[in-house]
Amino acid sequence: MTNENRKPDAHANRPAIDGHAAMEKDSRYERWRWTVFGITWLAYAGFYLTRKSWSVAKVGILDDPNMVIGKAEMGLVDGAFGIAYALGQFIMGICGDRFGPRIVVLTGMFFSVVTAVAMGASSSLIAFGAIFFIQGLCQASGWAPLTKNVSYWFSRKERGRIYGFWATNYAVGGMVAGAFAGAMAVVFSSWRFAFFMPAAVLAVVWVLFLLLQKNRPEDIGLPSIEDYHGEAVDVLDSEEKPDVEPDGSWTVIGEVFRNPMILLLGAVYFLLKPTRYAILFWGPVMISERLGTNIGESAIISAVFELAGPLGVIFAGYASDKWFGTRRLPAAIIGLFCLSVILVMFESLTATGGKGVMVCLLFAIGFFLFGPDALISSVSAVDFGTKKGAGSSAGLINGMGSTGQILGLSLPGIISVRYGWGVLFYCLGAFVLLAALLLLPKWNAMPGVVSTGNQSSKPTGQSSEK
Repeated sequence: MTNENRKPDAHANRPAIDGHAAMEKDSRYERWRWTVFGITWLAYAGFYLTRKSWSVAKVGILDDPNMVIGKAEMGLVDGAFGIAYALGQFIMGICGDRFGPRIVVLTGMFFSVVTAVAMGASSSLIAFGAIFFIQGLCQASGWAPLTKNVSYWFSRKERGRIYGFWATNYAVGGMVAGAFAGAMAVVFSSWRFAFFMPAAVLAVVWVLFLLLQKNRPEDIGLPSIEDYHGEAVDVLDSEEKPDVEPDGSWTVIGEVFRNPMILLLGAVYFLLKPTRYAILFWGPVMISERLGTNIGESAIISAVFELAGPLGVIFAGYASDKWFGTRRLPAAIIGLFCLSVILVMFESLTATGGKGVMVCLLFAIGFFLFGPDALISSVSAVDFGTKKGAGSSAGLINGMGSTGQILGLSLPGIISVRYGWGVLFYCLGAFVLLAALLLLPKWNAMPGVVSTGNQSSKPTGQSSEK
């Protein structure tokens, strides 16, 4: 790309409107913004194809007379995945900052396809555990690098809404992946195809990502998103700092890992993740036991949980931008309090209810869970970690969350056998309530920025309170 085609000062001569530079849209810039949005959305949704296969295949394995693996053993396999996924989040977040999202995501997605095929061909507990451990590392290559990727194409004032729509990827991905895996198992009359067919589809997504993804606007001769929009720059990204560090430097990563707000978000995510993964990985089994449904019907009913997710995520992102002035935490706190009440009431409400009650409750849980989940793990990670440290920030928050995820993967198989599903949901409700209480004092927390162009100055600390 020649210098003539670059537009580093695209906002310099624009008239000021309400204290901000007027934004003129560039067709090439907009085309690339939405191409990157679309392919990164598809990429992370695609990761769920190989992640959800195991949760659906469990129903078929439990019914397979040739298999001698029970629920407790399955919990151990889930635990292996959870450990690898948690470790991988820390590592892949840093790698996303240092090497860029492209190489990290392409590598992780490729090996995710390979391991899914291997798991579908396996029959022993040891093989399932070892391969699913590798799958956990592969799955960790998605969220943090892709979250960073999006941050370079969309500015802070639109992040709540943009990430609200973008973060529907894991809700939609989980919903479609679970239903698809269940359908393939029924069509081919074998739980093994719950692994094989999703892997084939993810291979297609890998090719599309290879062709369509770009790390940031500057890589193709376009100005930064802040220059393009004439908006304030994140503190760690600002060239006004005398000790400016390059993107993904160890200094930036160190600042991210010492940021008290990011550590708090990680602790809250630790308490929230068990609920999400208990339902993602054990939903079909829980539904089958309580309602007597087969593998296909259990997978479809379980998918209602993810069906509500996009609505909750979009609503929470819009509320954080429009109702709470780009403050992310109020919408998250409200959602967490509502979720805790529903989880505690789950056992009593489903004790005598049928499929309709189960569907309604799973929908409500998905709506109030996915909104706070997305606000904490994506847009807040970028806001408080900045673009330069977005991968490490998202990786740290998700890594801490994924240690809690291990509980959601392992405990259901143990608790449901000894105490029943009701006790599990009481525990999940208590975790979520504690998360809401931890966040409550930070209701007004916002990250600091520095002024650029026509922007008025804001605090330049790690965070500020209005």
